[in-house]
Amino acid sequence: QVHLVESGGGLVQPGGSLRLSCEASGRGIIFSAFGMGWYRQAPGKQRALVARITKGGSTYYADSVKGRFTISRDNAKNTVYLEMNSLSPEDTAVYYCNAYLGNSDYWGQGTQVTVSS
Repeated sequence: QVHLVESGGGLVQPGGSLRLSCEASGRGIIFSAFGMGWYRQAPGKQRALVARITKGGSTYYADSVKGRFTISRDNAKNTVYLEMNSLSPEDTAVYYCNAYLGNSDYWGQGTQVTVSS
């Protein structure tokens, strides 16, 4: 079992930045074997993929965040990050961390990001 805990969310003004963190834990897990992703869910909308990083370090971004968000991972700390810049109100959502390996899928509890003046 993999336990994921997100942190770093909050209220930020338009144009501002935030860095989300997601730390993985669990008995015997090998964090470096997992692909990791960030998803978000805005009110009234479906959860959608924001960014993903494979175990090999390859990255993927949704078109809406390309050039503004950066996903990275620190395998020594069992942590994945999402650096978010040039935030707009459209980025307001609950952000969820995801870990995947084969047919296994794990989710964090989510962290709220609100972009508002």
